[in-house]
Amino acid sequence: MKLAFLALLTSCLILPGSYAQKPTADKEKPAPKEEAPTFSGKSRTLDLDRQVVTNGQVTIKGQRVPYKATAGTIPVWDEEGKPVAGVFFTYFERSDVADRSARPLVISFNGGPGTASVWMMIGYTGPRILKVDDEGYPVQPYGIKDNPHSILDVADIVYVDPVNTGFSRPANKDVPAAKLFFGVNADIKYLADWINTFVSRYNRWSSPKYLIGESYGTTRVSGLALELQNNHWMYLNGVVLVSPTDLGIKRDGPAQGALKLPYFTATAWYHKALPADLQKKDLTDLLPEVENFTISEYIPALAMGGSMSDQKRKEIAQKVARYSGLSETAVLQQNLDVPTNFFWKELLRDKGQTVGRLDSRYLGIDSKDAGEAPDYNAELTSWLHSFTPAINLFMREELNYKTDLKYFMFGPVRPWDNTNNHTGEDLRQAMAQNPYLHLLVQSGYYDGACDYFNAKYNMWQMDVGGKLKDRMEWEGYRSGHMMYLRKEDLATSNENLRQFIQKSIPKNSTPAKYSGSR
Repeated sequence: MKLAFLALLTSCLILPGSYAQKPTADKEKPAPKEEAPTFSGKSRTLDLDRQVVTNGQVTIKGQRVPYKATAGTIPVWDEEGKPVAGVFFTYFERSDVADRSARPLVISFNGGPGTASVWMMIGYTGPRILKVDDEGYPVQPYGIKDNPHSILDVADIVYVDPVNTGFSRPANKDVPAAKLFFGVNADIKYLADWINTFVSRYNRWSSPKYLIGESYGTTRVSGLALELQNNHWMYLNGVVLVSPTDLGIKRDGPAQGALKLPYFTATAWYHKALPADLQKKDLTDLLPEVENFTISEYIPALAMGGSMSDQKRKEIAQKVARYSGLSETAVLQQNLDVPTNFFWKELLRDKGQTVGRLDSRYLGIDSKDAGEAPDYNAELTSWLHSFTPAINLFMREELNYKTDLKYFMFGPVRPWDNTNNHTGEDLRQAMAQNPYLHLLVQSGYYDGACDYFNAKYNMWQMDVGGKLKDRMEWEGYRSGHMMYLRKEDLATSNENLRQFIQKSIPKNSTPAKYSGSR
C-alpha cells in the first residue's frame, strides 16, 4: 500500500444544532432504471448507465437545505459511439431551488492518479462527512454525520470517479483502457466529453460552472479548463486547486531543491524543533522570512554548486539547519539539498518517530531508527482507516447504491502516461481567453507531497507578466494535504470556497471582456 500510494501522489467535522435526515427513496421522481436496486448474478459487472435517487436534508450555517442525491453511472463513448466505460458519479442538488439557470455547479475530482472522489465528498464539501476527531484522526464506531459547512447551500456538486476508481470501470476486458484513460491528456480528453454529457443530461448549460481538484486532480482540472473551452465550448467561472501538483511547470535543479524549505520550517515549528527565537514566533509571521531566504539566498547558493566557497557553504548550511530543525552536519552531508524522505525520517529521529508525508502532524514509528526514509506513511494509514468504512456505508446504506463491486479507494491505472503535461500553461491560456475565469489555490502548511510554497511558485510561473494576478488567490491552512480534516480548517476552507464562488459570478449583463487599460 505504501508503494502504491507513493506512486499515486508523487506528482505533486460538526457543530451542535445541525440536523439531517437519512436519505430516503425519492417517490416523486423514480430513478431511471432501479429505484430499489437488487443484487443479481451479474452484480460484479458494472451497469454502464444506471442511477439511483434519494433525498436528504442538512443544516448549513443555520439554514435548512434539502437536497436530492443521484448516485450512478453515465457511459463514456468512443468515436464510433460505442460505450467503452461507465463513470460513476454522485450528484447533490439543492431541491428547493426552482430555477437552476443561475445556480452554480461544482464538478469535483480527487487525484492520484488512481483515486476516487471519496476524499472531498465525505471529507470536505459534501452534505455528509465522515466521523473523525477534531484533528482528523479515526474514531469508532465508523460512520458519517452532517456537514454544517458544506457548500451545498450556494452550489450543486457532482463528484466524479475516473475510470478504475470508485465504482467506475471499463465496459469490458477488450477496451484498451491504458490508451483511452490512463495518461495526462487521455484523462482530460475523455473526462471533458463525460462532463459535456452530464451537463446536457442534467440541463446545466446555463449554470456558472466550477472545477475543483485535489492533488493530481489539480493537474486534471487545470487541463480540463482549456479542453472544455476549446473542444466543448464550455466556459468556466472558476477553478479551485486543492494541494496542487507541479502542473507540468518545470523546476529542475536549484529551484526544486530549495522550494521545499518553507515546508520544512512549518513542520519543524509544529513539532517544536526550531531554535527558541524562531519557535516563539507565530507560524505565519515566521514563514515570510524563510520564503525570502529561499528565493534570495538559497536558490542562488544551490545554483553555485561546487564553485561555492567553503565559508559560503557553511553559512548557507547554518541557515538551512536553523530553518529546518536539522543539524548543520546533516545538511552538509546532503550537499545543502535535503531530500524530503530524509527529512521525514531525520527530524524526530532522536525521539524514535517519523513524520507523515502528506501531513507532517501525523507521527509514525519504524522498526529501527536508522535509515534514510520512513517505513510507511503515517497519515495514509490513518485516513484509510476512517474513509474506507464510511464511503462503503454511505454508498450502500444511505445512497442505496447496491453492488458487489469493490469501491476502489485506489485503482489500477498504471502505467500512467505523464508525457506532454502542460496543464499549468493550459490553465493560463484558459484564463487569458476567458475574462470570467478565476483561480483559487488552497494549501496546507504541513503537506510535504504538494507543499504550499511550490503551490505559490506555480502561480508565479503561470503568470510571469502579472496580468492575471487579480483573478488568482491563495489560501493557507494549519494542516496538511487534506486540510479539511481538521475541524477548524473544515469551516474556514469551505467558507473560502463559498466566498470565491459568490464573488466570481459576474453581475447580470456584465460583459466578458478586457478594458482598454490594466
